[in-house]
Amino acid sequence: MAVQLPSILISDDDQALRETIRGIFEPAGFRTYLAGDGEEAIKIVHSECVHVVLVDMHMPKLTGLDVVRWLRRYNRVLPCILMSANLDSDIEREAKALQTFRIVAKPFSGSDLRKTVVHALRRFHNWPATDQTMTDQPATGEAATDDPSGQSH
Repeated sequence: MAVQLPSILISDDDQALRETIRGIFEPAGFRTYLAGDGEEAIKIVHSECVHVVLVDMHMPKLTGLDVVRWLRRYNRVLPCILMSANLDSDIEREAKALQTFRIVAKPFSGSDLRKTVVHALRRFHNWPATDQTMTDQPATGEAATDDPSGQSH
């Protein structure tokens, strides 16, 4: 029986950030899908097997919350991690109402993002805790230790 690779949708209008996040997950064995806006993200979720959705709040066409709202409307039980550099209490309140798995403030460290994704996989998909590279190793281009502020050096 073939073991299915975990897959992650990375949706952000910043191409450099999408590629950076891809560089964190692909070396650890993830299949990654990239979307530059909310409409593209929905098309990918509709056509591909996605285990975790990373979605930016502020994107063209549809916001990250619009994507999560669409997923919930069509009964898609996927862990959604909302990323934003501009969080406010209204966004946080709506994200919680939509049962967003986690809200991640930008900038974030690669190791924190990895831990959040692994936690989502374990909780929603009973993913085995066998891949130590996802929790113990620094991301490509990331320092081995993060300072307490969450910033990598």
